[in-house]
Amino acid sequence: MSTSAHPDGIQQGNRLDPWFDAYAERAHNLRASEIRALFSVVSRPEVVSLAGGMPNLKDLPLDRLAESAKRLITAHGAQAMQYGSGQGWEVLRDRITEVMSYDGIIGADPDDVVVTTGSQQALDLMTEIFVDPGDVILAEAPSYVGALGVFRARQADVVHVPMDADGIIPEALEQTIHDVRASGRTIKLIYIIPNYHNPAGVTLSLERRPIIAEICMREHVLIMEDNPYGLLGFHNDPLPALKSFSPEGVVYLGSFSKMFAPGFRIGWAYAPHAIRDKLVLASESAILSPSMVGQMAIADYLSDYDWYGQVKAFRSMYAERAHAMLTALGEFMPDCRWTVPEGGFYTWVTLPEGLDAKSMLPRAVKARVAYVSGTAFYYDGQGADHLRLSFCYPTPEDIREGVRRLSTVVNAEKELVDMFGTSGRSADDGPGVGPRRPIGPAGAPAPDTL
Repeated sequence: MSTSAHPDGIQQGNRLDPWFDAYAERAHNLRASEIRALFSVVSRPEVVSLAGGMPNLKDLPLDRLAESAKRLITAHGAQAMQYGSGQGWEVLRDRITEVMSYDGIIGADPDDVVVTTGSQQALDLMTEIFVDPGDVILAEAPSYVGALGVFRARQADVVHVPMDADGIIPEALEQTIHDVRASGRTIKLIYIIPNYHNPAGVTLSLERRPIIAEICMREHVLIMEDNPYGLLGFHNDPLPALKSFSPEGVVYLGSFSKMFAPGFRIGWAYAPHAIRDKLVLASESAILSPSMVGQMAIADYLSDYDWYGQVKAFRSMYAERAHAMLTALGEFMPDCRWTVPEGGFYTWVTLPEGLDAKSMLPRAVKARVAYVSGTAFYYDGQGADHLRLSFCYPTPEDIREGVRRLSTVVNAEKELVDMFGTSGRSADDGPGVGPRRPIGPAGAPAPDTL
């Protein structure tokens, strides 16, 4: 694309963006996620979206929340509308330590909690203060698309670590650390979603948690533990957080978006004290302070309402939707494989050999159903033989209909592959994009073997 000339020889952008040449190098790493790119499509009423991870808020006590908001503004409006502490309101930080006790983090110090604009900001702040361009972040294979976007924008190099039905594989983690360091690169962090993984739907087993914590402490690799779904197990309370096994080796990220409501945009980081100091400084530089209205509203909710009873209601609702999803998959898509989540929002589907989820997506949208291609959840181009299905928002009836529509597309694609003996993929498409292979290394069971 041509650029306009300046009399002094300075480049003047291009026809689409006159400031193209002025951007920082890191700005060119900013990309729209595959999920965000779907939003305009999935918002159409005729499309059943099994793509997005929006929590279903139908059971929230909106009348009670309205009364609470009125009381808050009437009694404390001036404080709620004012700037607050860069670290976050002390009252809410104290309540957050109570929430974390359900994850086995007992006796947490509110002074080491930093309130953020959603846990996504906490993730970005952690990457900002630790990662220089070219540093390595380890992440599960697959991993959360929002985290990969942050890592790419901060110019990190992501190396995936294999996982199976019990989460990240300890032996694979040790080998990956060894291989990365042998190549002369520096590992700064490992990013782990231990509970009801997004997108894989699996949970890191209790047996592996202390092992993973010990490996990372021994190898001096800081764990960034992201736990937005921990309280949303269908039938069980959460397993102990990695933070409980390694208080000085883990920064724990939490959020109210899934257990309460995402519109408040309130999350937090619970960090060792020295890291806490850096996070506060970085947060103040970015946003000055988190929203006082949101913090006060959530603190009021946690204090005056049976919030854990509400979480249990959410659990029951999501369990019903997950059952509808898994039942429909068994009925309509028996040639595929999928994980069987015990909580959270997602299942991870492996397509029949030769099918490509990304190239198939336009035909699925034409059939009025949407999903997210597995390629969104890898840094290195893997995942075309997988897709993520979300069961959190549609009704059970819509889930069943969505899976039925998807099955017609999958069956048609499979017929073409069977007929012509080709997947439409080239040998140069990158690792994991050719013939189907497990998420883990050779011989390791993948999550889709559940």
